[in-house]
Amino acid sequence: MKTIRLGRTNLKVTQTAFGALPVQRASMDDAVELLLRAYDSGINFYDTARGYSDSEEKLGRALSHVRQEIVIATKSPAKAGEDLRRDVETSLEKLQTDYIDILQFHNPGFVPRPGGEDGLYDAAADLRRQGAIGYISISNHKLDIAREAVESGLYDTLQFPLSHLSSQEDLDLVDICRGHDVGFIAMKALSGGLITDARAAFAYLRQFDNVVPIWGIQYPEELEEFLQLESAPPVLDSAVQSVIDRDRQELSGSFCRGCGYCMPCPVDIPISMAARMSLLLQRAPYQQFLEPEWQERMERIKDCTECGQCREACPYELDTPNLLKEEYDKYWEFAAARGVTR
Repeated sequence: MKTIRLGRTNLKVTQTAFGALPVQRASMDDAVELLLRAYDSGINFYDTARGYSDSEEKLGRALSHVRQEIVIATKSPAKAGEDLRRDVETSLEKLQTDYIDILQFHNPGFVPRPGGEDGLYDAAADLRRQGAIGYISISNHKLDIAREAVESGLYDTLQFPLSHLSSQEDLDLVDICRGHDVGFIAMKALSGGLITDARAAFAYLRQFDNVVPIWGIQYPEELEEFLQLESAPPVLDSAVQSVIDRDRQELSGSFCRGCGYCMPCPVDIPISMAARMSLLLQRAPYQQFLEPEWQERMERIKDCTECGQCREACPYELDTPNLLKEEYDKYWEFAAARGVTR
């Protein structure tokens, strides 16, 4: 299992890391078994968040007995220092540990700084002095905030979306992190499921020696796929490049990445899936999305009240309400062509 130095933290982490957001959808027993399999296979870096329902608890149940041998990163969406302290206290309890290696501010709309009225950075610095956290980090989807955080010198790592669909500006951030000795934790390496060739995604990201992708894993077969890729890393050759080129052609322009910050919807529209449904129909086994359950979910788009909450929350500044309407029409056009009627 290849390990790299995670920026100035000097933590040695496996370059194949475990993204624990999806395990919140698994049962406790299945999640524990999956996490133990990951650890037994050599993965030592696990990324979770206070907002991932019971993900922290599952990590604690599975791996607290090997706490000294793994690196845990978690996140807090707190808006004020006191809330951050409470979140850390809860995370420590759920993770069954007395310290968190990397604490990340979870997608703030600004860069927390010492002395700020929000008190976030000062609270994190206090927690670091107390030994409750090891390093202060930030997770974000907006390039300007991510770059400001890295260049501020205040953050030890950055978590940011990175894949072979990333823009050149996003890719430049990899070099900026290297120049500031900030560890780069790559989320959305499969672009929320729109990249379907894990081999191509793995080969592309492995070329960056300062980037650690956190692969979102829910099922044993997903873990086994990444373990196989780790055991025999694919080369970024012409065949893999052709897959990447096709993905870039088919997924060019603005599209929903499925980050979920628009959720929950007041009328229960599954925005993070519905807003990219036409792409999912093309790039994943589509039959599941034509079942009555998904027909009913897509029909909820007609209940949209145009409240604008999703538009305001989108870190990619998409016009989500209009995008949903377009996806609704495309969905039923696709369904009708396959004999499915409303």
